[in-house]
Amino acid sequence: MSEIVTAGANCMCSFGTAPAPLKVTSQTKILADGKPAATIQDCQGGANVGPFGMCTSLANPAVASATAAAMGVLTPQPCMPVPAGTWIPTHPKLIVNGKPCLTSDCKMMCAYAGSVSITYPGQIKTSAN
Repeated sequence: MSEIVTAGANCMCSFGTAPAPLKVTSQTKILADGKPAATIQDCQGGANVGPFGMCTSLANPAVASATAAAMGVLTPQPCMPVPAGTWIPTHPKLIVNGKPCLTSDCKMMCAYAGSVSITYPGQIKTSAN
């Protein structure tokens, strides 16, 4: 069962070293458990999705450069998410202010080959079945 994601949720990148909070900016009127419900449009690096600690993806030019300088030893660099599109909706008929709702089983791709997923939806009372 998937839950509706709200302000205060956490997400994680498959190439990151730490979770990041999710900020809801796409709408403020529809609430779940008293918090603004997120939509798939809450996907901007920095504005909605914060850094995931250090990036370990060799598809990231900064990581590739630092790793090459270290003679092939993987050298993580500070993460700055670069989303490659919006969150992929799993319940596209669940609409919030004309946009598909973000649910706990949604994924988003990073331009540096990472897959971003929700680790904590911000609330656990409102499900999306």
